[in-house]
Amino acid sequence: MSDTPKFEVIDRRKFKPEEEKEHAEMPASEAEASAGPRLVVPESKAEPTPEAAGAEEEHFEMPPAPTAEESLQQKSAYDASAQRLEDLVRAQNPGIGAQPPIGFENLVQQLYLSAMIQMGAGTQEGQRPRVDILGARQTIDLMGVLAEKVRGNLTADEERTLQTVLFEARMAFLELTSMITLQGMQPPPPPPPGKR
Repeated sequence: MSDTPKFEVIDRRKFKPEEEKEHAEMPASEAEASAGPRLVVPESKAEPTPEAAGAEEEHFEMPPAPTAEESLQQKSAYDASAQRLEDLVRAQNPGIGAQPPIGFENLVQQLYLSAMIQMGAGTQEGQRPRVDILGARQTIDLMGVLAEKVRGNLTADEERTLQTVLFEARMAFLELTSMITLQGMQPPPPPPPGKR
């Protein structure tokens, strides 16, 4: 097994009365395991064989999808909690108005900002930019996946925003990777004369 800890997905939904009885009758180890997310630490540091690694991946099971009723209850509770939070923020800052609802444009902007920051944008003057080129590539690829999955379901403005942002992020990525490639191919500068 690798030294990387594995995480276990736990079903966090509330039990119905008949399920509570079943849950109470569970052995202590199973009831304890369903208490919430837990870090699963490998028991052995030995590397698995390729066959064992494949079997381990196939063994992963997701909990069942929530029912429509569970989703509705959860959304209602979430909305009420978010409203209480917004009321608290407005009580502390009376000048702040109600926050606009989150829409598709916010998702696109968030992905775009993440990609640009990963490519070093927003670095303060005088500081060396911290570039996560692989993270930026993943974020840009996520925008591409999003564009594919929502094709035909967007308004004209949403489509234009997504395509423009995706184009800009890809162009910034191309410029950055061409700079990295050019710098990587150039020989190092010679040492200053007299310092050998």
